[in-house]
Amino acid sequence: MSKTSRRVVFGVLLIVTLVVSTGGALGYLGRLTLVFDRHPGKPLAILEEVPGPPDGPKCPIDARYLDEAPDGLPPDVLQAWQKLRAKASEQGVQLCLNDGKRSRQQQQKEFDDAVKKFGTEELASRYVLNPPDRSMHVIGLAIDVQPIESAQWVEKNGSAVGWCRRYENEQWHFEYNAGYVTGGCPPLIPSATGS
Repeated sequence: MSKTSRRVVFGVLLIVTLVVSTGGALGYLGRLTLVFDRHPGKPLAILEEVPGPPDGPKCPIDARYLDEAPDGLPPDVLQAWQKLRAKASEQGVQLCLNDGKRSRQQQQKEFDDAVKKFGTEELASRYVLNPPDRSMHVIGLAIDVQPIESAQWVEKNGSAVGWCRRYENEQWHFEYNAGYVTGGCPPLIPSATGS
């Protein structure tokens, strides 16, 4: 093997080693989640087709919002939601689950409704992801908490049980990741589209 070939092989091996090591470290810290890690043994397509409740009772502390059942959330996410709600209740705070699990069809309807409300797909996409497969609501890892005072409590206290606010423009949107308990919340991004 020539000197140049050895350098190329060494360079490729070094890059692969760095990528794998970085990915492993980020995964361990909860900063990188691969699709197949989310729910071992459960095909993603099945999770994406599980619908959430289309509506629910009015939020008892602010009737502008709903307090839907956490139906469709995966078991670990449901357990984390129940812990979060119990912790809030212990401190005299009531959380209303204004929106939780959605199917692809529900997500598409949310997007279509947002286009009607905001006038363009570009503006709508700042609040509702499209295509639906990109949404953490569809995967079952996101909840919207209302009213805003309750969402502010979750932002301050939620990481202790794995819930973090993710977007600057959505005070109500929280995503679950068990790694947030030890690694803390990642920095906010401007919106669901990253801009």
